[in-house]
Amino acid sequence: MTVALEINNLHVNIGENRILKGINLLVKQGEIHALMGPNGSGKSTLAYTLAGHPAYEPSAGQVTFDGKDLLEMEADERSREGLFLAFQYPVAVPGVTVAKFLRQAINSRRKALNPDDKGMPIPEFRRLLRDKMDILGIDQKFAGRYLNEGFSGGEKKRAEILQMAMLEPKIAIMDETDSGLDIDALRIVAEGAGRLHDLNQMGVLVITHYQRILNHIQPDHVHIMLDGRIVESGGSELALHLEENGYDWLREKYGTAEVA
Repeated sequence: MTVALEINNLHVNIGENRILKGINLLVKQGEIHALMGPNGSGKSTLAYTLAGHPAYEPSAGQVTFDGKDLLEMEADERSREGLFLAFQYPVAVPGVTVAKFLRQAINSRRKALNPDDKGMPIPEFRRLLRDKMDILGIDQKFAGRYLNEGFSGGEKKRAEILQMAMLEPKIAIMDETDSGLDIDALRIVAEGAGRLHDLNQMGVLVITHYQRILNHIQPDHVHIMLDGRIVESGGSELALHLEENGYDWLREKYGTAEVA
C-alpha cells in the first residue's frame, strides 16, 4: 500500500503572525515533489510544522500520514511512522560519532516499536552502515567523526542523507538542503537522495529557492509558495520557468498579501 502525506487547508501562526494560510498538498510514497518560493513565503514553517516542532502550532486544517492524524503525534512518533526531516542547518553533536548517533537512532526506534527489543547487534549494524555508505559513495572514515563537528556544509548534508539511508523513511522532507553547497557537494547530496528514492521508493519533498538542485533530482511535481499559500503547481517545466523569470511574475499575478 502506498503511503501518502496529505495536507488539507493547513493554517499556522507564529505569535500574532499568520504564516501558512491554507496549504493543500498531497505527496505519495515514490513521488518527488519540489516546493519553491521566495524567502518568507512559509516553506520552512511548513517543514517544521510537519516534523512536529513545538513552536509551530497549527490553528486550522488537517494533516494525515499513512491515513493517521499526523498533528496528534509527537515528533518522535512521526519519525517512527516513517517521516523524516533533513534540516537546512544541521546541529553539531560534539563527542558523539556519526556511527554511535545512527545506532542509537535505530535502536530507539526499535525499542519504541517493541519494548523487549535488545537493539541491533553491533556486527549487523556495522554491515548495514558499511553497505549504505558504499551505496552513497561516503568514505568509511566518516562514521568515526563527531556528528557535524567541524563538518563542511556538504559534509553536514551528506550526514543527513546517510541518516535517511539508515532509517529508510517512507517520505523525506529536505528543507533547503542545497543551502550553502558548492556545485560538487550539491550534486553528491542530490544524487544520493535520488538513489534512496530509487532503491526504497521513498517519497521526497524538496524545499528550495533555486532550480539547480532539480538538475540532479528530477521532480514529478513542482509547487510554488507565495505569502503562505501554494499558488502554482505543475511539472518540472514550472521550475525552469521560475529560474528564467524569477518571482516577480508571481507577485504581479497574485500580489503579496492575500492570495485567493
